Amino acid sequence: MKDQLDKSLNLLIEKLLGWMNTIIENLPNFILALLVLLIAYYLARYISKLTLRLIGNRVKQKSVSSIIARLVTVVIVMLGLFLALVILNLSQTLTSLITGAGVLGLVVGLALQGTLSNIISGIVISFRDKIQIGNWIETNGFTGEIMEINLKNLTLKESDNNMVMIPNKLILDNPMKNYSLTSFIRVDVSCGVGYESDLEFVEKLTKDTLEKTFEKIDESKPVEFFFTEFGDSSINFRCRFWIEGTKSVHALNATNRAIIAIKKAFDAEGINIPFPIRTLQFDNKLALEKNTSKKDT
Repeated sequence: MKDQLDKSLNLLIEKLLGWMNTIIENLPNFILALLVLLIAYYLARYISKLTLRLIGNRVKQKSVSSIIARLVTVVIVMLGLFLALVILNLSQTLTSLITGAGVLGLVVGLALQGTLSNIISGIVISFRDKIQIGNWIETNGFTGEIMEINLKNLTLKESDNNMVMIPNKLILDNPMKNYSLTSFIRVDVSCGVGYESDLEFVEKLTKDTLEKTFEKIDESKPVEFFFTEFGDSSINFRCRFWIEGTKSVHALNATNRAIIAIKKAFDAEGINIPFPIRTLQFDNKLALEKNTSKKDT
């Protein structure tokens, strides 16, 4: 019994001595690996702050800037961890970690496919110069001012003061009209005058009225006037002109002013804007003959 106990004790001592020798032999590697991890940690913190500073000048959304900085931090720390494992000759452990990370990434990617798609789309949108907070846009059937761009959705405030949240993926996948990219808007106004009107005078009066009402933006953008059709009770025309503006409300205000000005000018010159007219004919002989024959029978 005593011999067996001594044998077990000797085996334990040999095992501990073997571990101690291994630790002593690999102590430089342990120190170097620890040093690599510390360098990776502080380097990640420094690069994260630098990334926030650089991205902050282009991306106004703090949530987007933070997620990018965190991604950079995670990448640097993971690189430091992999390098430390290589230094410790734990290549098998490293291979297992890479395989596990790949499988985990695949599972998470499939489970959060929609969410990840919106996050990536949000990052892409945040770096686009043509989509900025305060722009007046039309997309996915909604029109309004961009109030916020985060990692999930884009928030629009419509003209009726309602908020609309649109997933970022839909913003990238569908056409978008940005009214704020140009400082000019073209306004169309349609009207009609009576058949007795002097059409050349109507054209000149309409152009002069609009040029007096709105300041000319550019000599290359004059007021355009076109007679479009012979209507039921009027000869219809369409005029187009440019104004300074970036929102649809600017066009509505200009349309309102143009209609008032044209109406006053036409009234002053006695130009008629006719109501729709219907002519009723009562001398239909065929119908009268049919009615007479029915009475005779």
